[in-house]
Amino acid sequence: MNHTKNSSVLLDKAVEEFSQLPGIGKQTALRLALHLLKKGESTMTRFGQTFIEMGTNIQKCKICQNISDTEVCSICSDSERDIKTICIVENIRDVLSIENTNQFSGRYHVLGGTISPMDGIGPSDLEIDTLISRVQNEPIQEIILALSTTMEGDTTNFFLFKKLNQYDIKISVLARGVSVGDELYYTDTVTLGKSIANRATFDPSF
Repeated sequence: MNHTKNSSVLLDKAVEEFSQLPGIGKQTALRLALHLLKKGESTMTRFGQTFIEMGTNIQKCKICQNISDTEVCSICSDSERDIKTICIVENIRDVLSIENTNQFSGRYHVLGGTISPMDGIGPSDLEIDTLISRVQNEPIQEIILALSTTMEGDTTNFFLFKKLNQYDIKISVLARGVSVGDELYYTDTVTLGKSIANRATFDPSF
């Protein structure tokens, strides 16, 4: 005989879905599900519809690969941004982290990860070809390598340097105010902001 954990199979299903989210255990998932249930049908409908719309309508910006509601994201379409400077980041969370510092006014390029042979991720799995295309077709004068200071991040930095060094552009890297081994997303805003402001020319031998 099958037994459900709760008196409702539907509640069990909701708990199971919530518990698949990062950092959400079964007890937290149950609290979230019960909270929504208590709020009533209109709140749950609005909650569900929001995620349906996000899954259906969010797309990648055709320029920088950041998430966007439109073909070109709000950052790339902002005429006040510096089109001559591109900050290369690993993922969307890093864009949000850097934006929160208010220290960068250029545009971004989201790689979608870092080179990691152990995880089966190679250069062809990342948005590197689209980056090279931008360098060739946009008036870019500086590339900032803003990847996490991990072994994978440094490997990717070196690979990108070899790819970009043939072009007449400045290649910078974040100042090492970001501790070695840290992921950018977990770096505090002040430290990250200073690392951007005090960036240095990339040295492939470091």
